Amino acid sequence: MDSQLRDTANIEITPIIAFFKSLQDKICQALEEADGTGKFIEDNWQRKEGGGGRTRVMTDGTVIEQGGVNFSVVSGDKLPPSASAHRPELAGRTWQACGVSLVIHPKNPNIPTAHANVRFFIAEKAGEKPVWWFGGGFDLTPFYPKNEDITHWHQTAFDLCQPFGDNVYNDHKKWCDEYFYLKHRDETRGVGGLFFDDLNQWDFDTCFDYVKAVGQGFIDAYIPIMQRRKNDAYGEQERQFQLYRRGRYVEFNLVFDRGTLFGLQSGGRTESILMSMPPLARWEYNFQADESSNEAKLADYLTPKDWLNLLK
Repeated sequence: MDSQLRDTANIEITPIIAFFKSLQDKICQALEEADGTGKFIEDNWQRKEGGGGRTRVMTDGTVIEQGGVNFSVVSGDKLPPSASAHRPELAGRTWQACGVSLVIHPKNPNIPTAHANVRFFIAEKAGEKPVWWFGGGFDLTPFYPKNEDITHWHQTAFDLCQPFGDNVYNDHKKWCDEYFYLKHRDETRGVGGLFFDDLNQWDFDTCFDYVKAVGQGFIDAYIPIMQRRKNDAYGEQERQFQLYRRGRYVEFNLVFDRGTLFGLQSGGRTESILMSMPPLARWEYNFQADESSNEAKLADYLTPKDWLNLLK
């Protein structure tokens, strides 16, 4: 068994589901207040194999061009290949997974795209202890990076990690940099944040507390950036560059993202899984930004860096 996975008995999933539902409510409320006019529309759905969810999407808000905040709880008798390929010990177990995932695509190119996810997974088999773990994190994808925003984003991440150990921020930041990496482009998806999976090296309550901190941390990290940048001026050049860079976001989600693959392989609701896609994006053959342009500056931010020390 993977050294990060541990067995434990008597895991009660109901409080986890209740927290994720309340987190979805809280994030949607914060985003609506920050947008000013946009409202989330909710679709409730059921999954034939077991479970369902609440998909909430905002389109054409004052600040948010399109954003989705999803809650789901799904279950099954057999794990999809994306979940069991490297974990043969899970074969033959029934499973449940629940969580909240979100992606925000703002109108203004000066506001970064943002993603967050928190989730719980448990696999059970008669006569054996269940195997469980948490996962999640949040990451930021700017088009016109502002050092002030990046520092705030990573300082929020650092602060929420501190109660759980001095190495947590560094470990989960590194994991984020490595996960949100487009191998075929040789660049990170953005300036990172936190990412973790198979989390159960602490006791259950501590792991759950950390996930709660990450969920709240996304609100604390992102809303101030939205408010700070929503009135920044931009023109057609900035808009076209934003659409071009959104293409990279699509490439990552469809080629590399394990959550997208798990959702599709496990029979999830396609519209909810693909709500992370931007409403508009474009591709341009062999685009090269002028070396002196603001667009060219983005490349300096698409390699892993120690942002907190570098930008102070």
